[in-house]
Amino acid sequence: MMMSDWEIIGLVSSAAAGGAINAVAGGGTLVTFPTLLAFGTSPIIANATSTLALVIGTSGGMFGNRQYIPAVRPWLRRFLPASVLGGLIGSALLTHTSDKTFGRLVPFLLFFATLIFLAQGFFRSYAGSAKLTAADDKPARVWGAIFFQFLVSIYGGYFGAGIGILMLATLGFIGMGNIYEMNTLKTILGSLINVMAALWFIGAGLIDWPRAGVMTVGAVTGYYLGSHFSQQIPQARVRQLITAIGFLISGWTFYQQFGK
Repeated sequence: MMMSDWEIIGLVSSAAAGGAINAVAGGGTLVTFPTLLAFGTSPIIANATSTLALVIGTSGGMFGNRQYIPAVRPWLRRFLPASVLGGLIGSALLTHTSDKTFGRLVPFLLFFATLIFLAQGFFRSYAGSAKLTAADDKPARVWGAIFFQFLVSIYGGYFGAGIGILMLATLGFIGMGNIYEMNTLKTILGSLINVMAALWFIGAGLIDWPRAGVMTVGAVTGYYLGSHFSQQIPQARVRQLITAIGFLISGWTFYQQFGK
């Protein structure tokens, strides 16, 4: 498949922006997915290709936070099965959804992801409101968090935008208070969900490989730059810009699907 110079530039730029956004605040899918749609990619192929392109760069966050892995290992063991199973179920649901049906769901998914992104400040505040360690024995609370993580994983396998923010709600529910440990656990679980989804999409033949290759280069570059310069970027402004883009794109897709 031949891509024009403008398309290559657009895909690389959007993936770089998506990787940087994921490194700084999360929500990169709100940039990469609509860009693929704008260049004529069908919704399901765009979703699968965006997932694969971003997962490699985002997974790099595990290396950067490796010193916190021992502290979160007890929680990781509890959440890992639900994350794997949920990610597989969500990606399987996508492969059994028609392109027309998914296309009509896209505006709602983008709007929901944008609302979740907008509410991340609340989730961060809630996450610090209670303290709980993995050694504490509160079965109802822990199983409730595992079930919510399972639902988040299904959503993540199906679409993916905003799962990191949703996971903060889960981690807040169990009372984790160390933001570095929270981000480490969130990154590992989110990467795992996306890896499972990407593998399923590859097996189902849903990946646009030329576009995925171009975007992966951009995503890795963007994630590296975002991680390296994240302390110098005013995150409040980044979040405001992403929120505005999310609402504009969801409004545009609503018009495309229902306004004509």
